[in-house]
Amino acid sequence: MRVATARAPVLLGLVLLVCGAAWLGAGQGWRQAALWGLGSALGVALYHATFSFAGGFRALLAHRRSAAFRAQLVMLAILVALMLPAIEQGTIAGVPVRGIVFPLGIAVIAGAFLFGVGMQIGGGCGSGTLYTTGGGNLRMLLTLAFFVTGATLAAWQSAPWSNLPALPVVTLPALFGLWPAVALSLAVLAAAGLGAWAAERRRHGVAEPLPWHGGNLLRGPWALLWGAAALAILNLLTLWLAGRPWVITAAFPLWGSRVVEGLGWDDPAFWAFWEDPTRSEAFLRPVLADRTTVMDLGLMAGALLAAALAGRFAPRLAMPWRHAAASVVGGLLLGIGAVVASGCNISAYVAGIASGSLHGWGWILPALAGNWVGIRLRPAFGLAT
Repeated sequence: MRVATARAPVLLGLVLLVCGAAWLGAGQGWRQAALWGLGSALGVALYHATFSFAGGFRALLAHRRSAAFRAQLVMLAILVALMLPAIEQGTIAGVPVRGIVFPLGIAVIAGAFLFGVGMQIGGGCGSGTLYTTGGGNLRMLLTLAFFVTGATLAAWQSAPWSNLPALPVVTLPALFGLWPAVALSLAVLAAAGLGAWAAERRRHGVAEPLPWHGGNLLRGPWALLWGAAALAILNLLTLWLAGRPWVITAAFPLWGSRVVEGLGWDDPAFWAFWEDPTRSEAFLRPVLADRTTVMDLGLMAGALLAAALAGRFAPRLAMPWRHAAASVVGGLLLGIGAVVASGCNISAYVAGIASGSLHGWGWILPALAGNWVGIRLRPAFGLAT
């Protein structure tokens, strides 16, 4: 019965994946088609493993349950050990690659805090919003719409935050050398994992393990460590194929700016945000030539297929008004925070740390503080803590 009811969504997911790859391959070339496939695989992994950064932070901060957070650390450890040396070398199999490196400053700290609050009110982070939307959660579709809105507002008003004081760009390999930087990063991640494990044991007497076994590869659910390993491997493939680590939210101000332009509300090409030479090329090219856009859309399509295979793709229109308000407020905070901080949990926290950038380590602490505030605001929106 479960397979029969899921047949139509499964077919829809397969058609989206195949036709999307064919269309992109014909119009944008094989690389964009391959990135679509990578994004789809990320969507499957995120959905089947229920790999939620927002949920993991909430479990840790509100309930001292650390399994999801420790799974994040495992993923980061794999990336630091494998990605950081490749980035420092500058090539993978002859393909030039670079890391995600930004200066750590007030904008990163303030943006990460806002993003953390938005994660708990809006219901997800960058990756979480995309995969739950693709999986049929209509509340998260509303969060995504206001995520894009907030990112566009931050791009429109970039002058107040773009010149805030910041340190020079700093990477751990530049400070200590490659292998000491790898060792130091792994030591910090291990200490964070041990601290979270110890806090859980103090609260509950025992810490939940991170088993490798369990679940069906196609239908899910996956063990958290399956998800951590899959996301690390797919991120490494992204580094090779895209030339830089996996990012998500860089596409959101682009989408919103194109809507503003299409509706004739303004000319975003003259916004200071898009006049920045590191961003202007992305705005001038077709949207589907943007690597992040293609991977984001592929991620949602992959999550749709995963939800269908699991027999859980069943969108419902009903939504309490307070949950809708949470999506609006949380989405705006997510979008503003991601743009101001030069990234979200994926492109700042994960990619930043895996690139050896100080801003990645500096992002996580204010983001956790923001999550703590957001958790305490959730009851006002009728959300469980």
